[in-house]
Amino acid sequence: MRRNAVRLLLALLVALTAALGTAPAQAAVPDSPAVTYTNPIAEKRADPHIFKHTDGYYYFTATVPEYDRIVLRRATTLQGLSTASEVTIWTKHGSGVMGAHIWAPEIHYIDGKWYVYFAAGSTSDVWAIRMYVLEGTGANPLTATWTEKGQITTTWESFSLDATTFVVNGVRYLAWAQRNPAEDNNTSIFLAKMANPWTIQGTPAELSQPTLSWETVGYKVNEGPAVIQHGGKVFLTYSASATDANYCLGMLTASATADLTNPASWTKSSTPVFQSNASTSQYGPGHNSFTTSEDGKSDILVYHDRGYKDISGDPLNDPNRRTRVQKVYWKADGTPDFGIPVADGVTPKRFSSYNFPDRFIRHWEYRAKIEANVAPLADSQFRVVTGLAGTGTVSLESANFPGYYLRHKNYEVWVEKNDGTSAFAADASFYQRSGLADSAGISYEAYNLAGRYVRHYDYLLYVQTPATATDRGDATFYAQ
Repeated sequence: MRRNAVRLLLALLVALTAALGTAPAQAAVPDSPAVTYTNPIAEKRADPHIFKHTDGYYYFTATVPEYDRIVLRRATTLQGLSTASEVTIWTKHGSGVMGAHIWAPEIHYIDGKWYVYFAAGSTSDVWAIRMYVLEGTGANPLTATWTEKGQITTTWESFSLDATTFVVNGVRYLAWAQRNPAEDNNTSIFLAKMANPWTIQGTPAELSQPTLSWETVGYKVNEGPAVIQHGGKVFLTYSASATDANYCLGMLTASATADLTNPASWTKSSTPVFQSNASTSQYGPGHNSFTTSEDGKSDILVYHDRGYKDISGDPLNDPNRRTRVQKVYWKADGTPDFGIPVADGVTPKRFSSYNFPDRFIRHWEYRAKIEANVAPLADSQFRVVTGLAGTGTVSLESANFPGYYLRHKNYEVWVEKNDGTSAFAADASFYQRSGLADSAGISYEAYNLAGRYVRHYDYLLYVQTPATATDRGDATFYAQ
């Protein structure tokens, strides 16, 4: 009996020692590490399209407010596009078709040649908007030789625009927006397979028409389709409603193995997946495209919006839509989470726990904690900015509550509004260190409490002095 009691005591001591001094199994460095950009990328550039080519360049085109030409710029980084020189590759016709309203160009590289899809009206009827294609020969599209391949012919000779092309399982498709004469709306979304880069084949499928309340504000619109693929699914985003602050993104979803030309293969989101946000002063986000980060590990949402809500006159005459980018995150169920259009300036990051890889720092009723499956996403996004206390520190500003920062009080971590005091600045400033449990991670040491680090305990955040391997793991995070 005494021998069994000794064995039990030894077992308890071993378990206690392991709990106090042994580090948990190391979390894997995230497959998609943080990337940051500074918005806006380009002023007065709407309907943006960014194509990342195999030559190491990003190629950027967009609608110019004069609606009279197609421009291109390129850079080896997304941020570099903001200062890259711009070249006009094509100018509207002086008369006839392709003579007015040059809208929404997209650039693609198909079978060794460049193609630009765009919409244009006619000098005799500026609203006779149709889709056209340019073909470019040459390694660099900014200096390529461009020829007109003509109009893309569809079922009807009606208002049509916003052509985009993509490949799923080796099959190339064209998606676009068009007025169906049988419907009481402006445009619906259509899809067809392609015989070549300027010709569709078969009968186009109508995937979506504007019927929901958020699709019909001002105008009944589904337009600007864009496609991203992930985890065996095809996601088609589109823009809805008038091009003012009501403009927003909806999304259709289909299996990559389904018949994409069958409308029944697609399901529509019941609510917008991306829309105006007054807190960040971003209005009318839409007409998006997708690209990837420089390291190829993050998906990037490209879109336009305005920095103000109220517009005088017709929104189409307001020139101040600007191009912006931000990272796309993926939910546990494999669907994209676009979050909110973030504030101008540096884009935010998320921070996952070293010890609990599926849990992220977030605020909930202003208390900071770690949690999995965070909704809304922006509760777990923070802008890493110059520390309020200066002297080589950083501060972490809430993405959806600009002006609110992670700060410690009574050794607890909260998200609170900067009151402008030196005490707040000190409590909301941290030294960014290499991760205490993994140098690939990040740890945050309190500026005014040397040796105390942000760490989670029972999933809540505190500033404490790490004493054990477990503590050091709790104080280590990965930026995503």
